[in-house]
Amino acid sequence: MAQFTVNTNRFDPYKNYKFRIKWDGRYVAGVSKVSALKRTTEVVTHREGGDPSSERKSPGQTKYEAITLERGVSHDLEFEQWTNKVWNYGSGLGSEVSLKDFRKDIIIEMYNEAGQVVLAYKVYRCWVSEYQSLPELDASANAVAIQTLKLENEGWERDTAVVEPSEPEFTEPAG
Repeated sequence: MAQFTVNTNRFDPYKNYKFRIKWDGRYVAGVSKVSALKRTTEVVTHREGGDPSSERKSPGQTKYEAITLERGVSHDLEFEQWTNKVWNYGSGLGSEVSLKDFRKDIIIEMYNEAGQVVLAYKVYRCWVSEYQSLPELDASANAVAIQTLKLENEGWERDTAVVEPSEPEFTEPAG
């Protein structure tokens, strides 16, 4: 297991507004929101026949919640191309799904205020279960058009190769 060093000079927790998403070895443009990484382990209860007054608990199956990505609508086709691997309307009988590569591993990187990578998570075997290419359109609204991608996954883990960086220190010019 990797050894973590702790920056004893940092008292503030990291902010949630500096992050990037990577798949197929490249960063995905414009992602403005990522839902939480969450896993839940079911509780299996049982009791011994000679002890009717209490039950015992042990871990059961673990489930990983889907991750939702949001970004402003643009000409970038990354969301749509991945979605089409799961179901491509009009592609012909037997070729609606790309079984070879509809799953992808993604990386979620989190940055500190100085722009240094401080945390990264690897999310495994993701595939698109829901895609919203356009939001509700409203001529009276004053908002960015957002598209969403919902990714089912089979688990995630922290990338322990990413260690806490030495934060930059700014000094005043002499003079």
